[in-house]
Amino acid sequence: MNAVKDISKIFPKHLFWDVNPKNLDIQDDKDFIIPRALIATTVDTFTKDIEPLEQLYSKAQIVSELQKTKERISNEVCKLVARRYHVKQFLRYQ
Repeated sequence: MNAVKDISKIFPKHLFWDVNPKNLDIQDDKDFIIPRALIATTVDTFTKDIEPLEQLYSKAQIVSELQKTKERISNEVCKLVARRYHVKQFLRYQ
């Protein structure tokens, strides 16, 4: 897990359209960064989308933040994450 100052060099800028990515702190804002990095992922782009997160956060941090986020993360993304990390499947919407 690297100390990165500017996440716009890691993630597409459109994911953080409403904030200045240079003002985000990797650790303090992980509850915002993790869900946003995956909000637009699909089955086809999931691996490419999650790998940058894995350079910054542990698997446990990624799962934990997705389980408690208020962002509109799809159940499909939750299933993909659970499958990748071999954890019990969780859903955002029941």
